[in-house]
Amino acid sequence: MLQKTHSAAGMIAAEIVLIQGDISFITWEAASALLLGCLAGTLADVDKPGSTMAKVLFPLSALLHVLKIKHRTLTHSLLFMGLLVFLSLHLAPLYFWVFILSYASHPLIDLLNDRGVQLLWPIPLRVRLLPKWLAIDTGSASETVFRWLLLVVCLVLPFWKYVLPYIGNSSI
Repeated sequence: MLQKTHSAAGMIAAEIVLIQGDISFITWEAASALLLGCLAGTLADVDKPGSTMAKVLFPLSALLHVLKIKHRTLTHSLLFMGLLVFLSLHLAPLYFWVFILSYASHPLIDLLNDRGVQLLWPIPLRVRLLPKWLAIDTGSASETVFRWLLLVVCLVLPFWKYVLPYIGNSSI
């Protein structure tokens, strides 16, 4: 999946955390959580040379390259997510959950790709959720449709939180 698709998925994860925490979307805290979600959703691609995250976090990307860590292996694995949980325990609860869930959204939606993900890395088993004929190819029209669906969800979640509760309670 492309960076913009992963950003949308990360933003949805952040919105879900804000809704669960009953935190208003119109605060600096929420704005920073949404930004963190967009960024954390793309972070797993630090293992892909040429990706935005590989450029931004070049020392980490270069280290992964020197160690011959391939794309959709270590950084997309449950082992790495466990390490990130441990390393981010010091964060405030809101940012901890936004970071972890947004990061987890990345390998989750990559499971929809025909190449799958090595969730159990270093075990070389690739996992995917869809058969190859139904899988979403990176950069394809089906990914564009999927991304637009994610963007609609990004807009619907705040609407659902702030507008729908008042529609049923209006007195005429």
